[in-house]
Amino acid sequence: MLEIQDYLKIFIGILAILNPLGALPMYLSLTQHHSETDKKYVALTAAKGATVILLVTLFFGEMILSFFGISVNSFRVGGGILILLMAISMLHAQTSGAKNTEAERLEATKRESIAIVPLAMPMLAGPGAISSIILYGNRAEGWQHYLIVSAEIIVVGIILAILMRLSGKIAGKLGQTGMNIITRVMGLILAAISIEFISLGLKGLFPVLAR
Repeated sequence: MLEIQDYLKIFIGILAILNPLGALPMYLSLTQHHSETDKKYVALTAAKGATVILLVTLFFGEMILSFFGISVNSFRVGGGILILLMAISMLHAQTSGAKNTEAERLEATKRESIAIVPLAMPMLAGPGAISSIILYGNRAEGWQHYLIVSAEIIVVGIILAILMRLSGKIAGKLGQTGMNIITRVMGLILAAISIEFISLGLKGLFPVLAR
């Protein structure tokens, strides 16, 4: 079992990498012609979808790595680099291409339902979030660890749903500048997390670095 501060870091990390405020502009754009009832449905479905994807990743992610013969340390380095690239994009107040591309955003405007694709995945539960969850699940063993991380994922899912439901008011209060500032702060936190993942992976791959 990890310490309380470790689980607090994990919670902040999950929240930072999902970056719900960064997803609000796309949510507002894709639902601008929807009724209030439809907007509520999309927000709840997207949050539920992202939560389920991350929970499945938590419990079966390491099994998938084993199936492909990928070591956790190699995945730490690869996942850390991916998260670092996302963090750099966030520091520039941009949406990372690892989450979705311009072509995917254009295609999404033509979809009948946009809650699962592209909002839940890859906008929220994208490659970076999935990588992080697998690595967080590997931080400790035992059902207590998985139970706590699962609870944190569910809490983040609830926060996602609330923020998307209040997206219009939040965008009006903060403005684009305010949302960009928060995105940059989240990017800075994410950059620090990614460096930690990379350093742990390198120490595992090359034990001489740990001396």
